[in-house]
Amino acid sequence: MRITAISYYSPYIRHSQQNSTHFLNQKQNTQNDIFIKTSGVAFCANTSAGAPLRKLRNIPCPYYGGLMIAGSQIHKIEQRLEQCNTVGKVVKVLSKYTDYMQHTERKMYDRFKEYAKTNPNKTLPDYLKEVYDESLIKLKLEEFTVLDDVDMISRELSAKTALALRHKTTRCREVILANDQRDTFKRRILLNSLDEIHPKEDEKEVFERLKDRAIYLPTSGTSENAFVIKYANRSHEEIAKRIVRASVASIEHIKPDSLGGGNELSNFILASTNANSYRSNMPLTKFIERFPDIPKNCQIYIDKIIYSIHRGKLKGFETYPYDVKKTLEKESDGRINLDLSKYKHTYEEAVNAMNKYRSRYKKAG
Repeated sequence: MRITAISYYSPYIRHSQQNSTHFLNQKQNTQNDIFIKTSGVAFCANTSAGAPLRKLRNIPCPYYGGLMIAGSQIHKIEQRLEQCNTVGKVVKVLSKYTDYMQHTERKMYDRFKEYAKTNPNKTLPDYLKEVYDESLIKLKLEEFTVLDDVDMISRELSAKTALALRHKTTRCREVILANDQRDTFKRRILLNSLDEIHPKEDEKEVFERLKDRAIYLPTSGTSENAFVIKYANRSHEEIAKRIVRASVASIEHIKPDSLGGGNELSNFILASTNANSYRSNMPLTKFIERFPDIPKNCQIYIDKIIYSIHRGKLKGFETYPYDVKKTLEKESDGRINLDLSKYKHTYEEAVNAMNKYRSRYKKAG
């Protein structure tokens, strides 16, 4: 789904040809040209029914694992970071939130921390610029490794389909090697462009395998090198906030809205902004293939939700564990089968508790 962050403006942007301002391919400026520079317009799906989840704190991400920062907390954290004009001060503030950091962000924090030992009065951009050249080379190699694998798989396709695919990956390589600051290679645009290719019926299985490999293209949320390149020219303040923003809890459609997922609590979970953005509208089954620990992390998530309900949270929504269990099982083709044995309510008891609370709330209102 398209992410909807809680209580702050999300820095993540969906790419759309309708909102592009520049095509990279000067030789073939057509609707099918896939490399574009976005205008910075953010899109949000309707998540109003997920409001009850927004009040919960210290909930682990069902995708990546690890605790998430509640939307109501991020503003205060960012205010503190705004007062930190050196890497040493930023590291000191961020040290309190290491348990919440996503994998790549934690790696970057560790690098900033090490840098601060000898350069406490410098800034975050100072460090990123120092390691920029080496990171750029490493990032290109990461990208080429994935593109090489994609091209290798394309050999199993018909000549016509393989050629169409090679046109896309060749343009990727051209953009990556060009080092043009205006025209940058973006993973999401390539993934979207693959949908423009229409393989034959007997090629679809191979083509899906090819697309699954393309998902591994690095992003600033999955690669330290991509993080360095993306943020080297950003402000000190923006970089500092980015480290914690990735961990902010956001409302996530289990079945993406673009695939028909509804605005209803049974179709919502809390997920970190980073994971939500990375998944986008990827089917849950595909996302599990990318991150095999998701079923385990979903169990940890629901156990914490159950604990919260037992502590008096989510009043009037006591059936949520049962409802979300059903949705997750369906959308994952049975790969996620939550154990609700820790829940004190049977389904019937949960319905009664929900109706009782809502009836009392209605009378009070």
